[in-house]
Amino acid sequence: MSVQAVSAQLKIGPYSMSSPVVLAPMAGITDTPFRQLCLSMGAGMAVSEMVTSNPKLWNTRKSRLRMVHNHEFEPRSVQIAGHDPEQMAEAARLNQELGAQIIDINMGCPAKKVCNKAAGSALLRDLGLVESILKAVTAAVEIPVTLKIRTGWDPTQRNGVTVARLAEQCGIAALAVHGRTRACMYRGEAEYDTIASIVEAVRIPVMANGDITSPEKAQKVLKHTGASALMIGRAAQGKPWIFREINHFLQHGEQLPAIGHAEAEAILLGHLQALQRFYGEFQGVRIARKHVGWYMKDQPQEQEFRRRFNQLETAQEQQDCIQAHFQLMSAGSDDSKHITRVETTR
Repeated sequence: MSVQAVSAQLKIGPYSMSSPVVLAPMAGITDTPFRQLCLSMGAGMAVSEMVTSNPKLWNTRKSRLRMVHNHEFEPRSVQIAGHDPEQMAEAARLNQELGAQIIDINMGCPAKKVCNKAAGSALLRDLGLVESILKAVTAAVEIPVTLKIRTGWDPTQRNGVTVARLAEQCGIAALAVHGRTRACMYRGEAEYDTIASIVEAVRIPVMANGDITSPEKAQKVLKHTGASALMIGRAAQGKPWIFREINHFLQHGEQLPAIGHAEAEAILLGHLQALQRFYGEFQGVRIARKHVGWYMKDQPQEQEFRRRFNQLETAQEQQDCIQAHFQLMSAGSDDSKHITRVETTR
């Protein structure tokens, strides 16, 4: 049975997104290969991994790879993180020069290694510093600046509405709001009432984020919050086709058929090959292991397969392993050691 379609549209500065479903920035995950994959699967925008504002770290291999912005789908949104207004402004200018078309400021990450440096969601405790950073960054670049926040520091200090209003006054072009406080980390369930209050309080676009794991949940969150768009994070790990599923459900009010084995195999192999081209075989093979683990999550004999797969040392071995697995799946063998999320997309 179909349900009523929901209309949503996201526009940031001069950029109108083809889809109101955006890939969230995730450190160590939303690298160039994963962003390109999610964009090809229907994401309207994909925000990069956060780039440090500390210039001393810009020449590390990790930072150099994160600061490659050319030859990607538009608009290219790059997230920066830090606590020093001048450094944040300089990081914004540099990334604009390197091809960023939107700068996103991280005030939403709850990780201790970020918050212990008074960055990420730790900034939500200091509205004066928030204002200084927002003004410095928006003044430093000619491209739109967006902001990602949480609903507050802890459940007793949900100051998301106040921060949102301040952001709008400082020239922020759009907001992404995760429906938890910093203290909540990723525990419990996201709440959307605060996001709805933020939507009512500002005129700039708001993206709702947190626990959006299915097309049905996406529709409910859009209706509840009135947000302009949705931001998908962990639910895209191992399931990049979630973007087209949500898009179809929002547009037509009905589910897409479950993804087939052949297409899932092609997506996974393409992802592995992209990782190996981007990082080189040695590092690419190792980074591929966590992604394959997400693709195969919650399947029978998952741990056994991951143990065997994680021992493989070459790109060819990984490719052969995946192909052999899908051949067994297609043959319907009970010995296939099923490890794919394909069967649980519905």
